[in-house]
Formats: sequence, C-alpha cells, structure tokens
Amino acid sequence: MKIRVKKAVFPVAGMGTRFLPATKANPKEMLPIVDKPLIQYAAEEAIEAGIEELVFVTSMSKRAIEDHFDKNYELECELRARGKNELLELVRSVKPENVSCVYVRQPEALGLGHAVLCAAPVVGDDPFAVILADDLIDGNGQGCLAQMVREFEYNRCSLLGVEEVPRQETDKYGVVKADPITERLSRVSRIVEKPKPREAPSNLAVVGRYILTPRIFHHLRHTPRGAGGEIQLTDAIASLLQEEQVMAYRFDGTRYDCGSKMGYLMATVEYALKHPELAKDFENYLEQRFGPVSQAAGS
Repeated sequence: MKIRVKKAVFPVAGMGTRFLPATKANPKEMLPIVDKPLIQYAAEEAIEAGIEELVFVTSMSKRAIEDHFDKNYELECELRARGKNELLELVRSVKPENVSCVYVRQPEALGLGHAVLCAAPVVGDDPFAVILADDLIDGNGQGCLAQMVREFEYNRCSLLGVEEVPRQETDKYGVVKADPITERLSRVSRIVEKPKPREAPSNLAVVGRYILTPRIFHHLRHTPRGAGGEIQLTDAIASLLQEEQVMAYRFDGTRYDCGSKMGYLMATVEYALKHPELAKDFENYLEQRFGPVSQAAGS
C-alpha cells in the first residue's frame, strides 16, 4: 500500500533580522523574487509534489502570509469589473481550490524543532514534509520536494534534502555522515547541528527540505534545548536515528540561500533571466550595463 505525503509544514515564525528594516513590518517570507513572494514558491513546490494541506507555523507578526493565501473578494471584483481577466486568474491561482491552509501559532521563538512540534496536532500520525522558504530550490524539471516524495514512497522512512557545502561553512548547517546507496540516496548514520569545520562528519548539509515520519514528534517532545538555547530539529533527528532509518537525498536542482542578502540577490537575478515577460529586456539591460551576461556570470 502506497503511503502518501499529503501535509507540509512551513515554519515561518522567524523575525528575519538579516533583512531589517525591510522585515520590520513585513515577513521575510513575503519578500518577492521578481513577482512572487518566497512563501509562494515554497507552496507551489509543495503543491507540485501532491501536498493537499499547507500548515503554516506563524507568529503574531505574520498576518501578511495568511492574507496572501486567503481569498481577496474586493480585489477580484475590481479586476473582473475592469476586464483584467489574466490578472484575475493569476490572483486566483495563488492557492488551488483543492488545497487547504492551516495556521498554527508558535508562542515562543524556541527554534526550528519547536516550530515543527507546534504542528503536531494538525499533522497527527501522518508522514509530512517540512519546507523552509528561505531555501529557494530551482529543480531541474521537477521540484525538490516532488523528487523526495517519490523516494519516500519507495523507502518509507524519513528523508533529508542535502547538498555538499564548502567545508568552512559547515557551522551554518545540520551536517550528516551518510553511506551511499545510489548516486543520490544515502543512509544517514550521524547528524550534527552546526559543527565546526574540523569536527564536521562530512560536508553534506541538510538544506531546508525534510520528509519526516510522525515518530519525530515523540523525539521533539523529549529533546532538550541545544545550540542557541533552542530545540533543534537536528537533535531530534539524531535521536530518531536510534530507532528508525533516515535517508539523505541529493536533490537535482540549484539552491539559493534567500536567508542571506547575497543569496536573495542571486535568486532575483537568475529568476528574472528566465521570467517569460522580463527575460529578454533584463538580459539586454545587464549586457548594456556589464557586458555579455555569460561573461558577467563567469567573472
């Protein structure tokens, strides 16, 4: 019997301090990459993977996310009255009718693990995905989560999206030690939160995509505060490893760390260069300003 992943958790309660003052009154997940906010790219990736319920773990300052996925009758009526049918369909397509949204408050900023635990009453006993909108992943033909769902349906165990990072940057990530099974799939034997480069078990980092079994909630409830005084999802996964198999999956695609200003700018440029309305004009602008785009990208 196929076990489907139907729910995805989006931890969006963070303060976004690296983007102040832009995030003083606006959630970082609502920052646009060209003409769509980061959270919409994440939601679209989930929907492509067959997710039917989007669970947003929010804080009191994140009302804009709820408004974005809600129906805006006034705007739709105005667009219809003006005959702007393409824009009307664009607004309506933000969330398909068969997909539901649930909003859960994280009362305290106690880390990613705590945010995921806040979703437990909604997720229940089902396997579920976790997507960090900061990590924008441009899949090569298929979204990262869709790739992972396919692997989960075959292996039926928790799955971590990973990629190789420079050894000197391991202290920014959860890092795994894993034994290869196929070109993209490995069996995790150890996971460490933000290890110093000389102590890291590898340079294979977990980058904002997870599919987890519901047993993770038991371990989150019993995980003490770790790095930064927070409940770390990595620590709970390390505990889960003692009783269940966990796999690492090297996704096919390009990740942009939109939690950093440089990653955000890189994503904006790359997505603008393939935007159906802007690509040619934007490429012409870059060439006039900096020379041939291929030359500028390689310099």
